[in-house]
Amino acid sequence: MAAGVLIQADATVTAKPWRLRGRPRQWLQRLHLWLGLSVGLAYALIALSGSALAWQKPWLRAAYPQLAGHALPDAAQRAAVLARITEQWPAQGLRAADLPLAGLPVWQLYFADGTRRYLDPASGDLLLTRPPDGDVLALLYDWHLHLLAGETGEEVLGVLGWLALFLLVSGPLLWWPGRRNLGASLRPHAQPPTRRWLSWHRSMGVLTWPLLVLVSLTGTLMIYGTGTGRLLRAVFADPPPPPRPAAIAWRNAPIDWAEVLDAAQRALPGAALHRVALPQAGNGQVSIRAQARGEWHQVGRSTIWLDPWTATVLGHYDATADGLGTRINQAVYPLHSAGVGGRAWRIAVTATGVLPACFLVTGFLFWRARTKRRG
Repeated sequence: MAAGVLIQADATVTAKPWRLRGRPRQWLQRLHLWLGLSVGLAYALIALSGSALAWQKPWLRAAYPQLAGHALPDAAQRAAVLARITEQWPAQGLRAADLPLAGLPVWQLYFADGTRRYLDPASGDLLLTRPPDGDVLALLYDWHLHLLAGETGEEVLGVLGWLALFLLVSGPLLWWPGRRNLGASLRPHAQPPTRRWLSWHRSMGVLTWPLLVLVSLTGTLMIYGTGTGRLLRAVFADPPPPPRPAAIAWRNAPIDWAEVLDAAQRALPGAALHRVALPQAGNGQVSIRAQARGEWHQVGRSTIWLDPWTATVLGHYDATADGLGTRINQAVYPLHSAGVGGRAWRIAVTATGVLPACFLVTGFLFWRARTKRRG
């Protein structure tokens, strides 16, 4: 009996840890290698652009000094500038206007052709016009979201996102050494070259894996935002989002913007008003995006709809009252873009965006060193 126990114990101690072996491992290694050397290049360039975009407001202020150093407007100035915007810009395709806030203390206007214009916070004077592809930041933004190819580029980007996630899953499967060998397997080596580049590639990947998966997964899910939202609402049995109030007729009459903003603030006390969509010929409503207390999204998903000529609230939506699935979906964008978590998370997202380029370089150097050794 004792001998049997000893044999069983010895077998347990000497049992090999689970590892992917044989032909499946060979095929996965080849797939990981060739996808890494091909898809990895696009993945690295997309990720690097994301690192830059995590700092787009400081970048804007540095590149265009006329946008920095302004005092935020008081209530009367906000109302006066909104009245001027309503008169001056809708004929040129204005879609919405961001109110001046601490991060960017100027008015930011969005136009149908992708142009953005920036106005003085107190007077409404034009400070800057940025065409859709007029500077490096705009090109990086278009590359990161559409690969410079519109809707087709966005579809390709979705496929690249899933392939990048496959690389992030297959890497740990190929690496796993068993719990007893974890420390040794993560130790970097200097020589020989094949071992050096493999150990660096492996160690960086394993130690930063949670961040890489989070940033890559959130970026991919953003491409399928509508479908992701429906799936999460179904999984968590969330109620459907509230319908938008019925359209109202546009009227050629003055608007008291101070009253409109006050009414919106009363509808969602404590919320920060961010983005105003102005009355249109087909629908005279004003809708205001707001960031309620507890929301992560930088602009906010909460919305107030108003009749601007009577400053009457037609309806409002508080995103913090949503179900869990909807709130998870709404957290995807701020997590990916470093809109939450302050400077520490922005630095983490920035560093994560640099890592795919490191994987590409170390993976290529490992492949080249191994090829030379075999030759």
